[in-house]
Amino acid sequence: MEQTDRILTGAEELFLKAGIKSVTMDDIAKQLGMSKKTIYQFFKDKNELVTALVKRKLQEDEDQICGLINADGNAIEELVGMMKASEDVFSRINPIVIHDMQKYHPDAWTYFQNFKVDILMKTLEQLLTKGKEQGYVRPEIDVRIIARMRVHQVEFGFNTLIFPVAEFNTWKVQYQLLEHFTFGICTMQGHELLNKYINKNDE
Repeated sequence: MEQTDRILTGAEELFLKAGIKSVTMDDIAKQLGMSKKTIYQFFKDKNELVTALVKRKLQEDEDQICGLINADGNAIEELVGMMKASEDVFSRINPIVIHDMQKYHPDAWTYFQNFKVDILMKTLEQLLTKGKEQGYVRPEIDVRIIARMRVHQVEFGFNTLIFPVAEFNTWKVQYQLLEHFTFGICTMQGHELLNKYINKNDE
């Protein structure tokens, strides 16, 4: 593993546990067993490190999403695949990370916002359009509106004012929202297929 990757991986572990704001460059150096001076050879400050980490994570997410979508595939199966792919991500994310990124690291937050528009919304629009053509997604749905709603719904699920961490499990919130969305867009034919794939994955 290259030094840059090693630093980013170590920082990510700490951020996921404690949020971004409370983790210092000293903490990251200690976690990695290296000097702070070494970290500064690769990243001029914490903000640059956070931005680089977000870029890396978003690239991984993009690769994973693209790997799930197949031009000839079944839209419902691919939606269920996206649900399952989300599980690992959401179960590890500390909601404080989203809050800290938004408040203290605007560069990283901008990349995150652009990713939502450029990748997530466009992919969802394609998937919903394909689902309509296959007869699994309700024909009256406006894919541009519903794709935007879904992407912002994810952000809403991370809002700790609405879902305090002490009361709600972040993954359960996200899964409920995702399930509500998925069943809401489907035709009766889509529902049958959705139940089949969900039951198959749960076995």
